[in-house]
Amino acid sequence: MILETLGSVVLGLALAWAALRSLSPRLPSRRAVLGTGALGALFGAGLTHSVLGPGHAAATLVGSVLISAVTLSLLLRPRRRRLSRSAAA
Repeated sequence: MILETLGSVVLGLALAWAALRSLSPRLPSRRAVLGTGALGALFGAGLTHSVLGPGHAAATLVGSVLISAVTLSLLLRPRRRRLSRSAAA
């Protein structure tokens, strides 16, 4: 269980780092993104482990990455679009 926990945190941080590298203008502060990635992965690992039970380490890590990706996607801000004068009127 401890290896699943550590592995999920590492994967969550890696996913958050990748999101920061590619989507940094659309995300809040670095600290919030890294924390959300790690905590989302921990929650995902706990949820997946409780659903599947012991002995499914690979599936637990996959579940933790999926939940981490979902929580990170909630942080995305929409792209800023400029309205033309005809659309604003």
